[in-house]
Amino acid sequence: QVYLVESGGGVVQAGGSLRLSCVAPRSILSSFSNYEMAWYRQPPGNQRELVARIDTYGGTTYADSVNDRFTISRDNGKKRIYLQMNRLKPEDTAVYYCSADFQGSTSWGRGTQVTIPS
Repeated sequence: QVYLVESGGGVVQAGGSLRLSCVAPRSILSSFSNYEMAWYRQPPGNQRELVARIDTYGGTTYADSVNDRFTISRDNGKKRIYLQMNRLKPEDTAVYYCSADFQGSTSWGRGTQVTIPS
């Protein structure tokens, strides 16, 4: 299995900010701009859920719980995507995963932990 690589997680107090990044594997570098990219998260004891998605044209979709605080972006030159997270809440605590999708085939990262103490 080929994995993307996430980074930028950590422990931040409520109200603070974090910026996550995700690097594409070599196998999709040449066609990175053709992939729909997304961030998912899995809170403790819960199912994985979609946080934000960015399509090949730059259009974005956000979960209702984050759409006024988080911003997803992509850099096709650097083959990376980012998730800027502002005004963080304890409810945002989760493992965050990066995904890349092309024609129904999806690649995943191993995740990065984000913890917001309550």
